Amino acid sequence: MIEKTNIFDNIQVDKKNEKLFEILHSKTVKIEKIVSNGQQTHEDYWYNQEKNEFILILDGFAKLEIKENNIIKEIELNKGDYLDIKANVEHRVSYTCTNNPTVWLAVFYE
Repeated sequence: MIEKTNIFDNIQVDKKNEKLFEILHSKTVKIEKIVSNGQQTHEDYWYNQEKNEFILILDGFAKLEIKENNIIKEIELNKGDYLDIKANVEHRVSYTCTNNPTVWLAVFYE
């Protein structure tokens, strides 16, 4: 049965933990809603994923660092901004808004 759901349902403010909500998962695609409240990636850690990741900021503000060829570029993301991060590109979240939740839509695909 097809059921309607709203992406902005269940937005929780949790200053300690980022919240992940799986929306869809198949062999080739995974879609998540992520709610951040000031969280960031540990400064010694870089994501380096086997799948591509498309991210869209639905609400809030964040900063990402992308590392390519040992050059780090910081990208500010506001509501409506999106990035397509290719597989094996190192990246990390350096900042998410502390006053209001940052709501991301993340699509992992091959």
